[in-house]
Amino acid sequence: MSIKILKGDITKLKVDAIVNPAQNSLLGGGGVDGVIHHAAGPDLLTECRTLNGCWTGHAKITKGYRLPAKYVIHTVGPVWRGGTQYEPKLLANCYRNSLCVAKVMGLKSIAFPPISMGIYAYPKEPAAEIAVRTIIEETKDAGEDFEVWLVAFDDETEALYNRTVQNIAI
Repeated sequence: MSIKILKGDITKLKVDAIVNPAQNSLLGGGGVDGVIHHAAGPDLLTECRTLNGCWTGHAKITKGYRLPAKYVIHTVGPVWRGGTQYEPKLLANCYRNSLCVAKVMGLKSIAFPPISMGIYAYPKEPAAEIAVRTIIEETKDAGEDFEVWLVAFDDETEALYNRTVQNIAI
């Protein structure tokens, strides 16, 4: 397993699946969620309507439609409420359950945007540490050909991911 870090547009990656940090309804929204829905086209929304939403920390999969990625794995990150509402566990579950869906589907590459670090206001350093630790834990038996991408939207997040991966022994 390898973790790769990239600053760029997750909707341009040709991977088996990209992860959508969705709202509970799965019907699109702002930020990365809106960008993914726009890039995938209207069929993504049509399929999402059949899924009956998603609970925080859980994950559901759809086709990628107009995206280069074959699939979109939708997960709902926690809103930061000071750390007293199980936010660390819920955030780890976003990564864990997304990777579980990827394994069940036999996928070999997955790309994650920063989950809950934007409008949901999760502190960036602990969020990055949870992401990297959970990914390492959940992919230790995935084999050398399994790729995980951490896709940053700015220089600050890219640097944070690089530091975090370097600080946690793989």
